[in-house]
Amino acid sequence: MKTKLGLQILLDISMTITLMLLMAFELIGRTAHEWIGIGMFGMFILHHILNWSWTRNLFHGRFTLFRILQILCVFVIFITMTGTIISSVLISRQVFSFLSISTGRSFGRMLHMLCVYWNLVFFSFHLGIHWNVMMGVVRKLCKRKNVGSVLLLRMIAVSIAVYGIFAFVRHGIPNYLFLRTQFVFFDYEQPLVLFFADYLAMLELFVLIGHYCASGVRKIGKRREMKTE
Repeated sequence: MKTKLGLQILLDISMTITLMLLMAFELIGRTAHEWIGIGMFGMFILHHILNWSWTRNLFHGRFTLFRILQILCVFVIFITMTGTIISSVLISRQVFSFLSISTGRSFGRMLHMLCVYWNLVFFSFHLGIHWNVMMGVVRKLCKRKNVGSVLLLRMIAVSIAVYGIFAFVRHGIPNYLFLRTQFVFFDYEQPLVLFFADYLAMLELFVLIGHYCASGVRKIGKRREMKTE
């Protein structure tokens, strides 16, 4: 495995873990949430540094359907991350308290909720778009390809995704995505381990959606290329 690819995968795993911790805002405490958020921002910058060659060539080359999907996803994540950072400064009580910002808290809270939950969706979707890369690494590490194991893993993935739909509704995520409520509600009786299990299932749901969307778009693109030849 190349060093850069290894770093990118390690960073993606770290960002996923960090995102899960950030979603447990009320369960881990405000101070921890704010400092972990700073760490997430740092990893977001590092991610773009490691992928600078892709950004630099953004407007060069052919714009295939897959590439358009990829660019749209990255653009939305950039918007949601920017909104998250701005709103974080507005509502911060610890890390940015030295700025003494006393206005815009209500707007900042709503913007933060909106951006954070859409970021969860598109971050997961983005992972799904590039899932083939990670699976390629796994295939290289596993010398033998067992058809039965592949089928079993797919069944487990689909089962987790189905549970992710249940968790998505149970936690009221649609309400946060479309601002049907101004506050995030937490079940304080739910163990932290089960909370993370719910959110990982939701993340896996959108990873799966992103993966199959990307696969479908690639197939459509190949068919178009064959027709034009």
